[in-house]
Amino acid sequence: MKSLKVVFLGTPEFAKNSLEAIYRSSHQVVGVVTVADKASGRGQKIHQSPVKEFAVAHQIPVFQPEKLRNPEFLEELKSLNADIFVVVAFRMMPKVLFEMPAMGTFNLHASLLPDYRGAAPINYAIINGEKKSGVTTFFINEKIDEGNILLQKEIDILPDENAGSLHDRLMELGGKLVVETLDRLAEGSIEEKPQPQVENPKNAYKIFKEDTRINWDLPLKTIHQFILGMSPYPSAFTTLKIGEGEKGLKIFGGRYEISNHGQPAGTLDISKNVFKIYTRDGIYYPLEIQLEGKKRMNVKDFLNGFKNFDEIKMA
Repeated sequence: MKSLKVVFLGTPEFAKNSLEAIYRSSHQVVGVVTVADKASGRGQKIHQSPVKEFAVAHQIPVFQPEKLRNPEFLEELKSLNADIFVVVAFRMMPKVLFEMPAMGTFNLHASLLPDYRGAAPINYAIINGEKKSGVTTFFINEKIDEGNILLQKEIDILPDENAGSLHDRLMELGGKLVVETLDRLAEGSIEEKPQPQVENPKNAYKIFKEDTRINWDLPLKTIHQFILGMSPYPSAFTTLKIGEGEKGLKIFGGRYEISNHGQPAGTLDISKNVFKIYTRDGIYYPLEIQLEGKKRMNVKDFLNGFKNFDEIKMA
């Protein structure tokens, strides 16, 4: 089988796993493109992306252009004579870039396309209570996540699985699929197929802060899936009124109980041994939480930190 020369484009841990899989395969990674180093955290220390860290550790040339249309960057990339570009969790690419290699550019997406095109496919699969998810490799074109499909692999979503767990499983599956895609492209055994035309495909739009607030008026099962789908990141939140002030409370998980309790939705019942929130059709019991300004903890430790529970209300 022919060994392909690959340029890899990606940034987070999800992408690093695929880069490592290619590096350990029969194919050759001749360059890596990732975001610029950023200052973050206390002390604003400079941090490299996981993809850059791996590339530097394995002596792979790294490119961090501010603009992907930069002529110098494009010339440098062209000089690598890559057969193909592989993209995992990167930004939108101009045509001049994704059309550069002779074999084209393919992307790994964490859903079974055409469903869940967009920035947050893993979160929305959990939020919507899907039973299955998967990964897709497809050739990039000028429309977001709409290119011809190369390969797909499907997995079951586990009961009460959160976005973090599904992310990690799809990350592993994705690395294997990327290498399989390269292998089969090298031997000419893939027949690319246009994505099926679906009248109303499920979307996975980018999630903003305002999208993460919990609506306690929704059905309890919907709330539970929403919290799981936002956990651990970007994390679902509600707001508590504590004394005269208000603080955000992130909820990472919990259990629920369908019941006809007669309490208004969003009512909080909290004491030394109890933390429950009433919804219109049951009770939600948070189990892992983080109060604004505090560290993440289990609900028992959270309750041990308070004395006057009468001061705590839902905002």
